[in-house]
Order: sequence, then structure tokens, then C-alpha cells
Amino acid sequence: MSGSACRLYLITPPVITDLGAFARDLEAALGAGDVACLQVRLKDADDTVVRAAVKKLMPICHAHDVALILNDRPDLAADLGCDGVHVGPEDTPYAEARRIMGANATVGVTCRDSRHLAMDLAEQGADYVAFGAFFPSSTKDAATRADPEILEIWSETTNVPCVAIGGITVENCEVLVAAGADFLAVAAGVWGYAEGPAAAVRAFNAVFDRVRPLARSGA
Repeated sequence: MSGSACRLYLITPPVITDLGAFARDLEAALGAGDVACLQVRLKDADDTVVRAAVKKLMPICHAHDVALILNDRPDLAADLGCDGVHVGPEDTPYAEARRIMGANATVGVTCRDSRHLAMDLAEQGADYVAFGAFFPSSTKDAATRADPEILEIWSETTNVPCVAIGGITVENCEVLVAAGADFLAVAAGVWGYAEGPAAAVRAFNAVFDRVRPLARSGA
């Protein structure tokens, strides 16, 4: 999950009411353009629901060379063979998540607006750090608001990838791409896109292709 170009980091809706229909949307989205990973984030669902979602969605992800990351639960992620886990400040500590997942899995961490926390976790071995929220979100009440400058500083001072999260849409993402985000974590901005998830993936990738070369050249 690394690279010089900005990439899309999909997050599921907080509730999946029709898993079959969502699987079809995911198939369409992943077939429409580059996506780095899908995070299964079903915060209020019981383990049976989470297991069913992972088992349904993982083969679709892997068929498109897309990693499947589980939110919060390294125990379930390891048991289900997920490619990685994402943990926040109130979740399983990074060191414990790494112990459970093993050296080869992806373990990402939420750092909100704290470069100090991000640096500490990066030094511990986190595969990526996530900053946000950058914009108001319809899927999560953000405890903090981050400024794009944190992405600029991070990208200039470390090689550990950074993820921008929080209310990101095709219309507002350009500033985050230009600031140096390695990944944009998006939920409603894809699944709720007026023209459908596949069109959203194409639109995000068009922004990535257009903006990042300009940012690199200083134009």
C-alpha cells in the first residue's frame, strides 16, 4: 500500500443493509479504476455480520488486487485472513494489533491531527498513518479537524504513507492531493456519488492524474 501517486482507500458504509447489492457496487467500483484497498468498517455490527461481510467482499477485492482491511478488530482480522487492520486511539493499541496480525500484515493507525502521535506510531512500525477529519463527514462525527498543512509537512519529512480522511468528495479532494496525501479514505463520497460508485472511482482517479503531477512540478 505505498507509492508516489495518490490512491483511493475505500471505506464501506457504516451499515450494509443488502450485502449482495453492495458486493455488486463494489465489483463495479473496483472495475472502474485504481483502488488501493477497502476497509470494512461496520462499527455497530456484531461479529456474525462482520464475518459475513468480509467473506463476501474479500474475494472481490483480491480479484482486483485490492487489499481488504478490517477496522478495529485485529482478532477478527487475523482469524479471517484479512490483509490488514486499522486501529484508532480508543481501539487495540498498535503494538498489540501488530502482535496479533504478524509482521507481514498491514497495520494502519488513526492519528487525527497529531503529528507527534503519528511520528511515534510510525517509529513503532505502523504501515500508514491517517489524519483527519478534513471536512465534515456524513458517516462519522469527527473529534478533531485537521488542516491540509499536516499532509504537506508529513510528506516532506517522512516516507511513511499518510491517509487523509473525513468528508472527502470528488469536488473537495484536490487540495488534499496537492498537499501530499498518499491515500484518500472515502466512504459516502463514492457510495453516495450521484452517478454511482464506478463513476466516482473514475472521477477520483482523474483528479489524482491531473493534480499530483502539477504538485510535483511546483506548477
